[in-house]
Amino acid sequence: MIHPSAVISPLAELGRNVAVGPYSVIGAGVVLGDNCVLHSHVVISGPARIGASNEFFPFAAIGGKTQDLKYIGEPTHLEIGSHNVFRENTTVHRGTHEEIPTRIGDHNLLLCYAHVAHDCQLGNHIILSNNGTLGGHVVMDDYAILSGMAAVHQFCRIGRHSIVGGCSKVIQDVPPFMTVDGNPAVTRGLNLVGLQRRGFSDEDVKALKFAYKKLFLSKENNMAMALSSLKASSAASNPQCAHLIGFIETSQRGVTR
Repeated sequence: MIHPSAVISPLAELGRNVAVGPYSVIGAGVVLGDNCVLHSHVVISGPARIGASNEFFPFAAIGGKTQDLKYIGEPTHLEIGSHNVFRENTTVHRGTHEEIPTRIGDHNLLLCYAHVAHDCQLGNHIILSNNGTLGGHVVMDDYAILSGMAAVHQFCRIGRHSIVGGCSKVIQDVPPFMTVDGNPAVTRGLNLVGLQRRGFSDEDVKALKFAYKKLFLSKENNMAMALSSLKASSAASNPQCAHLIGFIETSQRGVTR
């Protein structure tokens, strides 16, 4: 299942039933799990540890050297889980420091020209749409969606079950469960469609709607006052609302409002 034109380093490790298409290159230090598929012209560089049943489409460049100018040449790493899809021309870079690899979890979909920069930490069931770009050190939580042509600044966090609208410029953390859009991005409302698709209860949605109004539509002068008011309400006992509160309280860059 390996095309004769493919180039595979003797220092790479391939699992069972791996398919490698024409003109693909697998470098030294790459560990590729069972049932992975590389279509033509895929480049995977190491060190990289990649799980099972991942699919790489033509011209995907995975595991390239960090573009961070602070990089001084030490060995760095990439870790990818299982059941991910990397469409045409996607790029994923290794970390900048040996102790912190770039990480991508399971069941993620990266569409054409999506970019995951050095030291990013991606969870599971994430979608990066066409030309979606993550700067270095971005954290993207489970079930988040980055729409086409959107760009996320370094060190931002994208909360779980959130969606970033197309062509948005994200310079602060995106709160979980919300929809943000614009340049720069602002929070527009709950990601109601996403919450319904994921089976959130009516009680969860009601609590999150209340939290959205308190945090983003109230006349409170600042986020601290709005948070204090929300924490004093009965909605704060809802687990999803509590997660939203904790996310905002631990934000390093401030949240998109």
